[in-house]
Amino acid sequence: MSLPKTLAEDVARNLVMVAKLIDEDPEQAYAYSRIALRLASRVAAVREAAGFAAYATQKYAEALAEFRAARRMTGGVDLWPVMADCERGLGRPERAMAMAGEPEVQKLDKAGQVEMRLVAAGARRDMGQIEAAIVTLQSPELASNSVQPWTARLRYAYADALLSAGREDEAREWFGKTIEADKDGATDASDRLAELDGVEFVDAMGEDEDEPGTPVETGADADADAEAGVAVDVDVDDDIEADVEADVDVDDDINDDIEAEADDKNSHDKG
Repeated sequence: MSLPKTLAEDVARNLVMVAKLIDEDPEQAYAYSRIALRLASRVAAVREAAGFAAYATQKYAEALAEFRAARRMTGGVDLWPVMADCERGLGRPERAMAMAGEPEVQKLDKAGQVEMRLVAAGARRDMGQIEAAIVTLQSPELASNSVQPWTARLRYAYADALLSAGREDEAREWFGKTIEADKDGATDASDRLAELDGVEFVDAMGEDEDEPGTPVETGADADADAEAGVAVDVDVDDDIEADVEADVDVDDDINDDIEAEADDKNSHDKG
């Protein structure tokens, strides 16, 4: 469907903002998608963008409706995996599993088929079928040494499923393989692996001059400790003052003894 030039430019500007903000500010991206939808609801690209914006904000029913509309307009199957994932988001993993067995999956390209496998494995996990999820992820794409755009996510999902099944050694191995494929740091595989190895990270930038391992107190506790510190200082000052007074008393006693001794000597000399 063609649009008048001015309208097409307005729609394009809103779609650009959707694409720009969908990762960093999905709510704002969703707002732009609604504007584009009001301007050109009969354009497949607009319906698709609105679907992804709704999906990013976990509005799964709305996202599914937009994806279905876009698919009707184009006749394509590219949105099939994300539509199935919307079913998962709506608490209907059985429907997602049913979609994984539909003929549309065979029409997907390799990336789409891997995405569908990830969704199906997620649906298995939703239903408490962790071992079945592990089997679902086992595929030539997982075993391949070739690194593709989907490799890191596929390996990560497999490692996470293994860990959920209590197979820690295998999970550690696959988190390691994920790191090898995840050149852009799209997953937190390195953190997960470090956690399995018992490594704890300390934010050095956030530390002050306190002793390592010393908790920093704030609020009422800190005020109470400060008051206690003042009290201790006062007590110490009082002790010092008492010691000084004691020293003065000793000096007075010594002087008295010296004077008494001198008087006795004078009396003896006169006698």
